[in-house]
Amino acid sequence: MKRLTACLAFAAAFSLLSAAVPASAEPLKNIVLVHGAWVDASGWKPVYEILTREGFHVSMVQEPETSFADDVTAAKRVLDLQDGPTLLVGHSYGGSIITEAGVHPKVVGLVYVAAHAPDVGEDESTLGKKTPSVLAKTEGAIKVTPDKFTYLNPVEFPKLFAPDLPRERAEFVARSQVLAAAQVFSTPLTAAAWKTKPSWGIVAGGDQIINPDLERWYYERAKSHTTVVPGASHSVYESHPKEVAAVITNAARNVEKLAAR
Repeated sequence: MKRLTACLAFAAAFSLLSAAVPASAEPLKNIVLVHGAWVDASGWKPVYEILTREGFHVSMVQEPETSFADDVTAAKRVLDLQDGPTLLVGHSYGGSIITEAGVHPKVVGLVYVAAHAPDVGEDESTLGKKTPSVLAKTEGAIKVTPDKFTYLNPVEFPKLFAPDLPRERAEFVARSQVLAAAQVFSTPLTAAAWKTKPSWGIVAGGDQIINPDLERWYYERAKSHTTVVPGASHSVYESHPKEVAAVITNAARNVEKLAAR
């Protein structure tokens, strides 16, 4: 009888212990990529191909660039479609978008790729003027239409935005720009997801669109895990897809562990 009682007591204790220790969660599979201003999601294709081979479920946002609110809504619409925890990745102006949209409950971490990461009340235009880029110092490089949409002078585009892409590709991207409403760059943020969620940042060492020093400052402030790609242009996601995909993969495999701390 005593032996039976002891066995029952052990079984009960083991049951309680098992209930207290949750089963290991499924590894994160969902990644959402957000492009920057003047380009579209097709530039993510090299990174997409690597990530999908790694087994990730990758979605891309095609934000309209008509207003900051519209672009954040477009990102949230894609996030709503995800079936579980999601890593949100943004390039350039896309960094501002993921900073605001990243408060979405499915987002567990952020990756900034040569990107802006403003705080609440800040906007990337004002911050960019404090640490100007080569673009900001190049007179006439940014063109504005009569209805206040911006684009990069196609003649200047290859050498400023994508000097490390094949010339033919850079010229194609220059001629297929998505014009961005001027207001998207000067709209203050109302949320900053990097304050509460782990983040990673990629500095493009040869970036002429955003000053690399500004990228470093953003990531240091956000306490992001930072990687520098030496000499890379603003098109780092397309010209160095292996390095960018490696950072995203590392983030996806470690983000939930960090978020739980």
